[in-house]
Amino acid sequence: MWNRRRITDPNIYQRHLSRPYNISRVFTQLRRTTPRLLILACALSLVAAYFVIRYPDIQGASVGSYVSTFLIALPSAVALFRYLGPRRATLSLLALSIFGYAIETLGVAAGFPYGPFYYGDALGPRLAGIVPYLLPLSYAPLVVGAVAASWGPRLRLLHVLYATLLLAWMDAALDPGAASLGFWVWPDGGVYYGVPLSNFAGWLLSGALATTLLLTTGRWSDTPRPALLDSATIATSFWTGVAVLSGMAGPALLGATLFVYLLGRRSRLRAAR
Repeated sequence: MWNRRRITDPNIYQRHLSRPYNISRVFTQLRRTTPRLLILACALSLVAAYFVIRYPDIQGASVGSYVSTFLIALPSAVALFRYLGPRRATLSLLALSIFGYAIETLGVAAGFPYGPFYYGDALGPRLAGIVPYLLPLSYAPLVVGAVAASWGPRLRLLHVLYATLLLAWMDAALDPGAASLGFWVWPDGGVYYGVPLSNFAGWLLSGALATTLLLTTGRWSDTPRPALLDSATIATSFWTGVAVLSGMAGPALLGATLFVYLLGRRSRLRAAR
């Protein structure tokens, strides 16, 4: 009899009615826990995406690209110095920069691990004519954000795996848009909006190495600062905007989902501290 009453209890049908309210409450909570300055920065990144797509040849576009790349990287860099201290933060950023130049140079010269590609002129001057000088400013914040977002009570190996998968997710959202803007070129094309699947295999390898390097040089131990995710979040907002305006449904959906996920992880880190 008890089981029968439980199954026929009319309250079970009300659970589905509460779901939209719960989803709304989650988004409301995210909005309340996200700093207004971060919301403004993400909104400005969407505006920047609009101008990049609609007016790619506007005067001063290259200078604007350098400035915006620096400004996007700044929040996480400042947070990293506050979190690790000047010595470890400097060592971490230098290590990531050297690694980034090395793995990308290998990629351009030998086609490993991403597959054959080369950088276009949109990212400006290149080191030795191969890899853009701006590379660390765009790459390091993604690694920092992925490591911070994947923080939790888990083994270091699982932490690296989680962060690596998150980096691959980020790349799936940004790579098609970046290729369409001429940031880099895949001469043989690919099945994913012109990007080959080998690129994502390369990101899994390089991501595992980069996250391990960051955790080793920085010796992360305390709960990360929420602001460590800010640069990755702003970058995700920008590339999601590029995907939407370029009519790329897949990257746009991945980017929007990633954006919400990063805000959620930021909120959790804020609560944990």
